[in-house]
Amino acid sequence: MTRRTAPRAALLAAGELLAWWAVLALLWLVLISTVDTLERVVGAGCAAVGAVLARTGRRAVSWR
Repeated sequence: MTRRTAPRAALLAAGELLAWWAVLALLWLVLISTVDTLERVVGAGCAAVGAVLARTGRRAVSWR
């Protein structure tokens, strides 16, 4: 990775994490029955952990 490609790679990584987080947070909200503040906080935290694990797993499978 060079100085020119490092910002692009960081932007792509952040975009991928954000996409995973959005999908997992939406799935959480669809599957729960009541939506209150605590459920949103827990869902956001679980979605963040899931997004990091999903990106790590995808990179492990398609490592270059």
